[in-house]
Parts: sequence; C-alpha cells; structure tokens
Amino acid sequence: MTSLIEFRHDLHRHPEIAFGEHRTAEKIRAEITALGLKWVGGLAKGTGTVAFLPATRPGGKCVALRADIDALPIHEQTGKPYASETDGKMHGCGHDGHTTILVGTARALVAETDRPNDVLFLFQPAEEYGAGASYMVADGALEGAGIGPKADVIFGLHGWPGLALGDLRSRPGPMMASSDSFEIIAKGQGGHAAMPHTGRDPIVACSALVTALQTVVSRNTDPLESMVVTIGAFQAGFASNVIPESVRLLGTLRTLTAENRAMGKARIEELMRGILGSYGISAEISWESPAYPATVNDPEAYAAFRRLVPEAGDDMPPVMGAEDFSYYGQKIPACFFGLGLLPPGQERYPNLHAPDFDFNDEAIPIGVEAFRRLALGA
Repeated sequence: MTSLIEFRHDLHRHPEIAFGEHRTAEKIRAEITALGLKWVGGLAKGTGTVAFLPATRPGGKCVALRADIDALPIHEQTGKPYASETDGKMHGCGHDGHTTILVGTARALVAETDRPNDVLFLFQPAEEYGAGASYMVADGALEGAGIGPKADVIFGLHGWPGLALGDLRSRPGPMMASSDSFEIIAKGQGGHAAMPHTGRDPIVACSALVTALQTVVSRNTDPLESMVVTIGAFQAGFASNVIPESVRLLGTLRTLTAENRAMGKARIEELMRGILGSYGISAEISWESPAYPATVNDPEAYAAFRRLVPEAGDDMPPVMGAEDFSYYGQKIPACFFGLGLLPPGQERYPNLHAPDFDFNDEAIPIGVEAFRRLALGA
C-alpha cells in the first residue's frame, strides 16, 4: 500500500477538473476496495463515490465525512518534482490533500477495533465549478447511497494557508459566503463616436451602473454585516471611433445570510432597470445556476468539533469565498473547518487558486486525526 504522501503526489501529477475526475475516482476506489469497504460509484454525473464502514457495536450515529476531488484550470508554477503533467490544470486549491486525508481516515478507522458510529466517506467531484455537492445530495449520498444508513451529521475540512500548521479552526453559524454569479446584457443604439447624440451609449450607462452597484453594500447593508458585489468583466466595443450597440457585464454577489442574499439580488436588478432605463438602455440579467448557498455550521456539530478536537484554536472569522459543502448543511447538521498549512517560521504560504500553491504534506496526518476523532466521537 502506497504512503499517503505518495498517493497525494500521484493525484497532484494528474489533476482533473469538474465532472472529469475519472482517473482520480479510479484511484480512490482502488484504495477503498483494498480496505474492504463497500462503495458505490457513478454519483454526481459519474465521478462521485460513497464508501461505507459499519460500526462495531450498535446504538451509535452515522457520521459522514466529505472530501472534494477536483482541480482547477490553472497552469502550475510550483516547480515541484510531482507538478501537474497536464498543461493548464493543477491542484491549486488543495483538493488532492483533502482526498488524501479522507483516504487516510478510512485506513485509520478500518484499523480501529471499537467503532461506535457508522461512517460514510463522500468523495465529491466539482466543488470548484458545477456545485458537485448538490448532485451528491440528489443522488442520495447523505441517505447512505444504498449501502449505508442515513447520515446524522457531516464534517468537512479545507486546507487554510493563513493558519499555522496544526491549527484547526471553525465557527458556529455562517462560515463561508453564498456565491451568486450574474450576467447583464445591456443594449443601446450604436453609432459614430463623433456623433454620440444620435445613439444611446451603453458604455456610459453601464459605467454609471457599475459605480451604483457599490451602494448595495455601502447603503443597503448593515455596516456590521458582510456583503460583496464585484463586477469582474466589462465587455464592449471593438474600435475607438465606434459606440457599440451592447455591453456585457459579469459579476458576483457574496453574502452570509439568506436575507442579505435576497436583498442583494433584488437591489442589483432594481438598479439595473432604473439606471440603464434612465439612459434609454434596455437590459436583461441572468443568474447562474446552480448557485452556492452560504456555508452555515450547525451549533451542535460545531460543539462536537470543539469537544473532539480540543487543540482547535479560536473561532475564525467568516470568509467571503464560497463552498458547495453548504448543500450538505441544508439537509443535515454540518460543520466545516479550516486546517492550517503555514509551516513554523514561515511568514507567508502561497494562496489558494494561485499557480504556486501546493498542499502541505505535513498537514495530512493532522487532518486524518481530526477526521478520525470526529468519526468515532460525534
């Protein structure tokens, strides 16, 4: 049996992105088959896997543990000997580490002679793009996937570059934001740049809209709460002397509560109609689906995390990034936590989604031990 580090490095060499993690799934299934676990594949459009390990005595809960398995469309620049062998794809968010930790947890739990709880291991595709968790839920992963009982609680982790190695942190309530991506297509009347009065300029109108959208945060949101409205793409025109007919805006809305999420979406649409309409510009907005809800930690699941992982540090602040672990928390009690990656004496660790990021191998046994305790004691 290969070491966990060798297993991770193999995954790292062969990254696969959303719903295309076929080799990764094969490697996972080979590992759990070797452990003698029951498993079912073909979930979440094919690459999702659920494995089951029964308790050794009756009366306990069913604890689910989740790892995401997908990579990102980034060209790796780590220079590591096990760097990606696929140009334009890399494990730039540490999901190779998360997957390895869950495989290591399965190894550790199989070796336990006294297991009071049933355990479901969820190896989920497409966390980065595609909301793979929503498909795992739809395919019955939390119901036992036909090989185990319904899960009572679920735990997940994520490598955290800003936390010291060995530090594990979470928080009750909202931990990570919802993510709603939108596209606005604004249409005016194009014409000659020297005669703007003969047309309706969508660039000027959309420039006013982009500025006004910031008031959704500054003037519609409680200053003690968090929200982000960002326009990431403003696409228009092709020449300096032509007023284009249309503009395309791409943006994202991030919130921590359902109330602010609904308010933010409504205000974006109201501002779009009001401002662009005042310029004589028509517009349509479309919201990407599926969107990611906020990741909210159940108080009792969080309390179990603090009790079973006593070395966990202080509560971490909410993060405006999104995680599709949120879909599990909408169905059963859930707790998501951060696993520190920053080595002692090092001031900075490469950020997630950066071309120089690589999961810290020294964090693997720490994550395995945390998951093992949660599986046995939750």
